Amino acid sequence: MKPLLSGPWAILTVAAAAGVFAEEAPRTIGMEELHRLDLLPAFKTSVKVASISTYDHTGGNDDGFSGKYSFVRKEGDDLVLADLKGPGCLYRFHTPTPTNDLIEFSFDGEAEPRIKLPLRQMFTGQHEPFVEPICGHGAGGFYSYVPLTYKRSLKILLRAKSFQFYQLNYATYPENALVETLTPVHSAAYLAHRAKAAALFSQRGQDLFEFNLPPGTAVKRQRIEASLQPGQTATVFKTERPGRIAALRLGPADALAGKDRDILLRITWDGDDQPAVLCPAGDFFGYAWGKPATGSCLLGTANQANYCFLPMPFDRSAAIELISARREGPPVSVSGEVVTAELPRRPEEGKFYAVWHRENPTTKGKPFTFVDTQGRGHIVGLILQAQGHSTGTTGFFEGDDQTTIDGELAVIGIGSEDNFNGGWYDVVDRWDGALSLPLSGCLGYQKHLGRTGGYRFMIGDAYSFRKSVLQTIEHAPEGNTMITDYCGMTYLYCEPRPTVAFPMPDAAARRVVDFSKITFAAGWSLPIRGFCYQGGTLTKQGAKIDGRDVRFLSLRAEGHDFFGPPFVSITCDLPETARYVVHIEPVKGPQQGCVQLFQTEAPVGEPADLFAEQPTRSGPIRMGVISAAEGPNHLMFKIVGKNNASKAHGFDLVNIICERER
Repeated sequence: MKPLLSGPWAILTVAAAAGVFAEEAPRTIGMEELHRLDLLPAFKTSVKVASISTYDHTGGNDDGFSGKYSFVRKEGDDLVLADLKGPGCLYRFHTPTPTNDLIEFSFDGEAEPRIKLPLRQMFTGQHEPFVEPICGHGAGGFYSYVPLTYKRSLKILLRAKSFQFYQLNYATYPENALVETLTPVHSAAYLAHRAKAAALFSQRGQDLFEFNLPPGTAVKRQRIEASLQPGQTATVFKTERPGRIAALRLGPADALAGKDRDILLRITWDGDDQPAVLCPAGDFFGYAWGKPATGSCLLGTANQANYCFLPMPFDRSAAIELISARREGPPVSVSGEVVTAELPRRPEEGKFYAVWHRENPTTKGKPFTFVDTQGRGHIVGLILQAQGHSTGTTGFFEGDDQTTIDGELAVIGIGSEDNFNGGWYDVVDRWDGALSLPLSGCLGYQKHLGRTGGYRFMIGDAYSFRKSVLQTIEHAPEGNTMITDYCGMTYLYCEPRPTVAFPMPDAAARRVVDFSKITFAAGWSLPIRGFCYQGGTLTKQGAKIDGRDVRFLSLRAEGHDFFGPPFVSITCDLPETARYVVHIEPVKGPQQGCVQLFQTEAPVGEPADLFAEQPTRSGPIRMGVISAAEGPNHLMFKIVGKNNASKAHGFDLVNIICERER
């Protein structure tokens, strides 16, 4: 088999250091944490991890829309967004609604704010100390991971009469912690740490050994070459020596893809009779609905190779296995590498675990649970594949994330996409498609399939717990009333092992569920491939019809086009290759024409006369049967004529419905 990995990945790197941790100066809280991935497994020294957000305190869905909860208090006409007591550090600032209003950061009770700038400039990389790529924007959200440290206090004031959505994540430390207040003039050490953090955030799929191992550590690369037979298990890595895994790569990515999620990954530490990881292999690397989707600096897929750089320390032994849950078919060939260092787990470190949990269906009135565990540790990553049980809507993504730490509700979010640093799902150029950022991203957005999801990895803002943690997310604007199919990955370090089950996911529990009947809302963000070359106008409109508000795509044409009847070609993304029966739900009325469906310039059904004396929303009208491939398909509708009583060649389209032929 031709090796998947070549070039620098195939080179054995040897550094001049023994397999022990050298004594080092105590680390400081703040910028250094952002690049010291070698310390990511270590238990946190914070005494409190929490957030301030604009969540609706009544349990409703006004999480910033009205601005009622968008401050902790007012000072005159201005808004105090936070008033934190130290020692502490603000690790994350997120908002989907930045403004040009002045924001001020005052440290340790100072009379004159140390940082003052228009809020929007926090995220452009053009104003100190907020530099790219440690701050940025995308998928509708604006975020900063620049640590703002304070010895005694931090007050954040927005010079505005109103504001909408924001969330701040912070940690409080004991009095003797090495927390220094951020200074206006940065030291050489701070700038060096910042440069390393920026370098880390710029990586994707590249070696991170300068970050996730102590400086000067020797590493050992072991190649993976395996042929996985149906129903068999292949051990791709095994050691009986203490150490840690610094990198795991498996590919090609297509080998782990598929809606059956039938290639499983199992990782076991120290001869434990229970695995530390047991889940669909693709989902571990951030796949969504069977396809690669994540591209963070820590974990994801790049150039057909899956990668994970989260350090995994162990005491005595480690084993990584791939399991084929397939009953038949050809073997699956995989290749890659495991990179290790002979640095045993330290007493202050937790072991790495990844918990896969799916609820299909979710429980009405109860949020989806990522993880619910006892012990000590910290969550460093969350991935959510969210799918509704109804086509054509993703309203469930109004739900808020909630983190209960040591029995106290510590973090309350302001919307599902906001938890992943996004905003405004189903709005063009915001949360409307897959996008990977350094620590967060959108897995994809397919309203017609009721699907979306996101990922977020946490370094400074990790959710640290001493006794227990419960991580959940709602699946409706209020009350978890929308029944859904939620599938989550939680990445965490803890000791002892998580007090949750690691069952072998059976076939039904793993399989991606595709709708057999799919509704495409033409009046919203459905892609238009093209329409009339001349004499046609295409608009999106809303009207009250039969007592209901109706949105629709409206085509008006004047006679024939250059190449035949006036037309509109609409792109519909279908989940599998099949024959589909196509229906339309139009608005009938006095200006409507006769519409016919075409495929490759051939009619596939009879014309539908949409004339009516008064506007009325029609029920489904069968247009014909098409042969479609998985993915984007272009549906061509032509206005082939009109009723003699009709006043125009019009086509007002509310929905397209594609149903797999039985």
